[in-house]
Amino acid sequence: MLSLAASAALLLPLLSGAPPAGADAPEADSLQRRFAAAAERHGVPGSVLLAVSYLQSRWDGHAGAPSVTGGYGPMHLTDAATALARSVPHHSADGEDARGDTARPARTGAGTAVPAPEELPARLRTLERASALSGIPAEELRTSAAANIEGGAALLAAAQREAGLPPSADPADWYGAVARYSGADDAATAAAYANDVFDVIRTGGDRVTDSGQRVVLAAAPAVAPRTEQVAALGLRAPARGPVECPVTVACEWIPAPYEEFGDGDYGNHDKADRPVSQSIDYIVVHDTEATWDVTLKLVQDPAYVSWQYSLRSSDGHVAQHLPLKDVGWHAGNWYVNAKSVGLEHEGFLTAPDSWYTEAMYRSSARLVRYLAKRYDIPLDRQHVIGHDNVPGTVASSIRGMHTDPGPYWDWAHYFRLLGRPLTPSAGPRAGVVTIRPEYGENRPVYTGCATAGEACAPHGSGAVRLHTGPDADAPLVKDVGLRPGGQDSTTGVDDTGARASTGQSYAVAERRGDWTAIWFLGQKAWFHDPRDRPAAVNARGLVLTAREGLAEVPVYGRAYPEASAYPAGVPVQAVSPLPYRLLAGQEYVVGHRTPGEYYYAPVFDSSNHRVVRGREEYYQIQFGHRIAFVKVADVRVSQG
Repeated sequence: MLSLAASAALLLPLLSGAPPAGADAPEADSLQRRFAAAAERHGVPGSVLLAVSYLQSRWDGHAGAPSVTGGYGPMHLTDAATALARSVPHHSADGEDARGDTARPARTGAGTAVPAPEELPARLRTLERASALSGIPAEELRTSAAANIEGGAALLAAAQREAGLPPSADPADWYGAVARYSGADDAATAAAYANDVFDVIRTGGDRVTDSGQRVVLAAAPAVAPRTEQVAALGLRAPARGPVECPVTVACEWIPAPYEEFGDGDYGNHDKADRPVSQSIDYIVVHDTEATWDVTLKLVQDPAYVSWQYSLRSSDGHVAQHLPLKDVGWHAGNWYVNAKSVGLEHEGFLTAPDSWYTEAMYRSSARLVRYLAKRYDIPLDRQHVIGHDNVPGTVASSIRGMHTDPGPYWDWAHYFRLLGRPLTPSAGPRAGVVTIRPEYGENRPVYTGCATAGEACAPHGSGAVRLHTGPDADAPLVKDVGLRPGGQDSTTGVDDTGARASTGQSYAVAERRGDWTAIWFLGQKAWFHDPRDRPAAVNARGLVLTAREGLAEVPVYGRAYPEASAYPAGVPVQAVSPLPYRLLAGQEYVVGHRTPGEYYYAPVFDSSNHRVVRGREEYYQIQFGHRIAFVKVADVRVSQG
């Protein structure tokens, strides 16, 4: 497990960034001066104000756009009514099978009564309180970075007063106020948040924000906060229970039910004995498409579906729902479910100009590092995947697969927090590239965030567009699984057909001027990759191609055993190829090698559950935007 000091050392040399293309360019130090003025006016130490803002937004203003839970500006002042209005829970779509096991009836959330959101908690209404304290109109707090900082300083000063503490100039005296600013209703989460803020104070930082402003926080390594102040806040103790979390995150036990309904039906997960029975190979990143309280109510509904962890946006609080040995129903692919851990992050993929808080990114990264170390999961994008990277099990399921966390999740920043920054590992003529555009500068047009066909608000993105030729006007590459009729891919925010995402590695097919082509879904796909603003880094890796004598190789959405491996009483599962082909001469990056496996768990009585393991082996590959599998016997592997 990581100690607090070790996690601080890992997470906090990361304060780097650049303004997005076309950003306004005010005076380079004006934001710094706003922080200083607001801190002095409200009697808050400048380092405290800066560090709180960094943990909320990394000092970015996001041009007045709200976060995924309705937080505005550098101080993340919350006004979340709009987030509640658009709540459509993650697994509630008609026809979606979150379990993804074709051996039994689909398990969907469709038809489940979605609970009404509760009255907005105080942590989601801080903007109105900041307005009352500062006298600044709410609209100005949303749209003006200077006003937003002023409002945040007023909130911190009020928290200090309410704790019965004087407005000290010593940052160490503000631990309790910082803990209260988090909005957490339990002491562990409030303390974890405050610990992160004081880690920022001790380590310092220097970053260029999304508006082109340089903000500097001088390191103060000797600051020793008065952590005992949290006890006086009157916050509840979380239900720790049998949680499996690192000590550096606040985690509570909110269990998902294992309940039998009769007629062979049960919910909302499967008992298992991982990793004794099967290895855990994947961590799947989701967003909830619902508010926190709705998410928790749904995962506790035996008629709904399940996942291992939920993470709250405002403060990074974690709730665990399943023991890690058990299998959740979350990925829509039974093979992946049986070998993965699912993390649901509070948020909305298609909220225009949505952004995720630094507090949630950090908490998630610490949890992923813990899981990766515990189960020996490689920290790369073949194993730490988005829900949008999980393949359909068979041809008919491809179009129903999910697309979260979507193009606005900042994978580059996430992997820096994981301690695995995406840096070049090979020379300029390497045979493999890893996608890595500059998130803030990379702003491809997406459509359909709010209204079908209409452009989404401009926003940084970790994804690049893929064309049929080295030209921005060339058509986008096709995805015959998503569109069997052969129609072109689109710019829709949910269309993954011509999209490669940060951290994904592909074999180079050709380079021409400012363009690079990769092998993608059985075709050559081009993305803009100029030397002065590269969209990828050169990398090393194993690649595979069709075995000599084969014109094409079948591609699969799951790695199931051969028919002869199934014992009596366990129905044979079809090894069904997807409607794609890996053609001779094409190369794809290898993730890992695995035997064919099928977890047979069709009934409530877990004593009858079995793992079927065959002699047939598979390679996982990065085939398109989603991962896929090919049989070892069909290919040969070489160094890319």
